[in-house]
Amino acid sequence: MKVWIDQDLCTGDGLCEEIAPDVFTLLDDGLAYVVEDGNVMSDPGGAEALANFSDSQLDAVIESAEECPGECIYIEAE
Repeated sequence: MKVWIDQDLCTGDGLCEEIAPDVFTLLDDGLAYVVEDGNVMSDPGGAEALANFSDSQLDAVIESAEECPGECIYIEAE
């Protein structure tokens, strides 16, 4: 499974980072980005920054997407 964040919709609330800190992080610009194997996918970000995550993180990633006030988290099946 893969996940990405549309930074244009991100409110910077940080719920995703609280729920799944191994998959999401907030940067100095106040926006959330996805993380893969410790690498922040911020260049360029958006749909071009798909991050893989493990099956064990699926519930947390889904919860993050459901709780996101900006509705900016997108989960894609491979």
